[in-house]
Amino acid sequence: QPVREAFIKLAEVGLVEIRPQRGTFVRLISVREVRNARFLREAIEAAAARKAAAEATPAHVQRLRRIVEEQRAVARDGDNVGFLRLDEMFHQALAAAASCEEAWRVVEGLKAQLDRVRYLSLPDATPLTTIIGQHDEIVDAIESGSPEAAEAAMRYHLSEILISLPKLSVERAEFFAE
Repeated sequence: QPVREAFIKLAEVGLVEIRPQRGTFVRLISVREVRNARFLREAIEAAAARKAAAEATPAHVQRLRRIVEEQRAVARDGDNVGFLRLDEMFHQALAAAASCEEAWRVVEGLKAQLDRVRYLSLPDATPLTTIIGQHDEIVDAIESGSPEAAEAAMRYHLSEILISLPKLSVERAEFFAE
């Protein structure tokens, strides 16, 4: 029963396809689904960044800065998995700074396909130092209380995947459906 439930959850997020009487198969990555998930994620997180710039406390800003510093350390060590874990923490902490924890839960449900692309693209896509710089810009805008700048920085940050996706879908075509 637990394995069956796990497969059902994986199917719900689009990672596997269950074919009755035939088996369960890992789905290829859909470029279309990745673009749609990124679009929705951008809409939610840009709004959260805007709200955080108006509502974040100094403690929220300090937490975001601490996470970015940890990202610098793991990037220097070449720990890509640790970097992605901290990236999740950063975006979750930003949602908390905006009092939008439910928004982050929605984003988590959307990003299964995005995460597959993110893991496949490391370390060859966007340099980790670029991502860290973008996180710094987001935090700077939040700390300065500039909703417009925070929203714009988040939108720019979340558009990075659109740069690496076309190249990755050609270089690693065996993982992509279209």
